[in-house]
Amino acid sequence: MAEYQNIFTAVQARGPLEMGAHSTDMEYRAGKPFLSWLVGKIGYAQFGPIHLGYMGVLTIVSFTLWLNIIGLNMLASVGWDPIEFIRQLFWLSLEPPNAKYGLSLFIPLNEGGWYMIASFFFLIGLISFWIRVYQRALALGMGTHVAWGIAAGFWLILVLGLFRPIAMGSWAEMVPYGIFPHLDWTTAFSLKYGNLFYNPFHALSITFLYGSALLFAMHGGTILAVGHLGGEREIDQIVDRGTATERAALFWRWTMGFNASMESIHRWAWWFAVLTPITGGIGILLTGTVVDNWYLWAVEHSYAPTYPQVYDPIAVDPAAMGGN
Repeated sequence: MAEYQNIFTAVQARGPLEMGAHSTDMEYRAGKPFLSWLVGKIGYAQFGPIHLGYMGVLTIVSFTLWLNIIGLNMLASVGWDPIEFIRQLFWLSLEPPNAKYGLSLFIPLNEGGWYMIASFFFLIGLISFWIRVYQRALALGMGTHVAWGIAAGFWLILVLGLFRPIAMGSWAEMVPYGIFPHLDWTTAFSLKYGNLFYNPFHALSITFLYGSALLFAMHGGTILAVGHLGGEREIDQIVDRGTATERAALFWRWTMGFNASMESIHRWAWWFAVLTPITGGIGILLTGTVVDNWYLWAVEHSYAPTYPQVYDPIAVDPAAMGGN
């Protein structure tokens, strides 16, 4: 009989329903908890109770208004035809205001005004969600590591949609809402400023992005590999190190030369993940404000090679050359 492994299977822990650990505001927990087989496939089978509070309600309202403004504008752009809306969804967009409006706050609705209103609600949603996460951690006596990790992602969002447009003096620098339009903006942004790949902060961001994927995969794989030995019970393993931790540590020393601890691997992963948007945001903020052409900057700082000129820079109109 093959030894039980949990890379494709999971044991759903089911027990008496419980309200969770004590917090400073127990009375605000809402909803009767219940067990869900589907939820149990990705996490603990119990669903609820939940805690919304003022910040939770504000978050839901703000993000709902943001999403509806975008969706209704996209629907209006296809003549309110739901079939066309679904068919063209990947190409539809809500564009930022024209550059002629600069940083004006009074913009006609159909010329970027709806975009600004949607972005306002998006900003409120981001702030209220961050406050909610921070407050929930304090209520449970936890550290605020999750809130600051989320703040790193918000930094990149705010650089793209607030800080850099203000620094450039125009809301037109904001990113359009839409799937392909967003990707098109990214391509055009890179081309406009001399290839973003020569931006060293972009390189750092990609390094931390790939590093995060590698660390999470290695950590997740290691714990799954010793899951049948109790490796997922990390706190128990820290207090009373057993077969799972001993094997996991030895495996890492054999394959990597050293082994992270049950605590340090999470610090490694947290910092790699957090530094991805932080360095990326710095690179975006410097683009167009400090550096106008990243390739020329890279050549000047011996970061990129100078390519030889292999063509005549003077374009000639074929019609003026004569002949048949």
